[in-house]
Amino acid sequence: MHHFQYKQDELHCEDVPVREIADQVGTPFYLYSHATLKRHFLMFDKAFEGVSRLVCFSAKANSCMAILKLFATLGSGLDIVSGGELFRGLRAGFSPDRVVYSGVGKRVDEIDFALEQGILMFNVESMEELEVIDQRAGALGKTAPVAIRVNPDVDPKTHPYISTGLKKNKFGIDTETAFQTYKAADKMRHIRVEGIDCHIGSQISEVSPFKDAMQNLMGLVDALAEVGIKISCLDMGGGLGITYHDETPPGPDEYARAIVDTVKKRPLKLILEPGRVIVGNAGILVTRVLYRKSGKGKEFVIADAGMNDLLRPSLYGAFHAVKPVNLTGTGVIRADLVGPICESSDFLASDREMADAVGGDLLAVMSAGAYAYTMSSNYCSRLKVSEVMVKDGDYHVVKERQQYEDLIRGESVPPFLGTD
Repeated sequence: MHHFQYKQDELHCEDVPVREIADQVGTPFYLYSHATLKRHFLMFDKAFEGVSRLVCFSAKANSCMAILKLFATLGSGLDIVSGGELFRGLRAGFSPDRVVYSGVGKRVDEIDFALEQGILMFNVESMEELEVIDQRAGALGKTAPVAIRVNPDVDPKTHPYISTGLKKNKFGIDTETAFQTYKAADKMRHIRVEGIDCHIGSQISEVSPFKDAMQNLMGLVDALAEVGIKISCLDMGGGLGITYHDETPPGPDEYARAIVDTVKKRPLKLILEPGRVIVGNAGILVTRVLYRKSGKGKEFVIADAGMNDLLRPSLYGAFHAVKPVNLTGTGVIRADLVGPICESSDFLASDREMADAVGGDLLAVMSAGAYAYTMSSNYCSRLKVSEVMVKDGDYHVVKERQQYEDLIRGESVPPFLGTD
């Protein structure tokens, strides 16, 4: 459940009319519901009640400081994939010992930053990375806690761009190689083996891939125990899907049952890295219609938000429902909802039944709380939009819209080009 509902034909976020925010803040903008964010996190965490666990919100899904701060106050840990996300997380109030560092391409300066801060664990993706972490830990007089990310060759049955657990994917190490990597890690002077990590993909809509991955991992845990390597925590990553259109993904309770039944039999602390399932349906993108355009056999609704604001439809062919902010007198048309970017792939909805909107009307692009603002860009020198959070009857701008000066901040013209 989310808190974007119609009241007297006007779309509200909690108790605030969306139109009221648009009139004050301008469009486009991202709008988040505090109540939905809080409810989704607590529901997910409660599903694993009775199990030793740490829920680490996946910062890549939405790294808005206000959202990170909310989750930090609710007791969340943080899953990061860059030094920048670590910086954000620390500023938002996360304790370093509740931060897990994932990702295939950690730079030396990022590794040093994480070691100096004393994070909970590195999820290591290759033998070379493990060697670098060992070297850097030694140079800094630290011991690096690690898990090896195991690629279990499980088909998550999702879009190929967000599948991460197959042999052909760049992520993780196959089970056989992982066993040898653990043996090497156990002998390194500045490495402490803590856990085993697995993340098979994103927007997964059934539990069977998670069960298959668990079976694979437990076999490796047992094999490691036989050679004296004790695994103390199991990081199952994230990947649980949400409803964008007609998907019927399992809820947190069903997902938890698929994992907990196995973990309960072993002395393992469970680490979970939910992202989309917490924030996806807690946010929308509000855009204003600029023009209507009729082509031969095609109708276009041209809005002030485009692929630079929400890349998922262009990148994945992803579906986001589009709703009118005001229902009064709205008919239905079949059209493409497109933006101002000079690319044919610049669309938010393609060949879709939608409100018969005209210039000046407001539209809400739903389920835009995850992988939306974090993937936005300044393509075509478009300004990044503002982010707004509603709590009960009040709203707060938690990220200001960029100004033109922001576009050239940090740039300089070399002297040999002249000063005119």
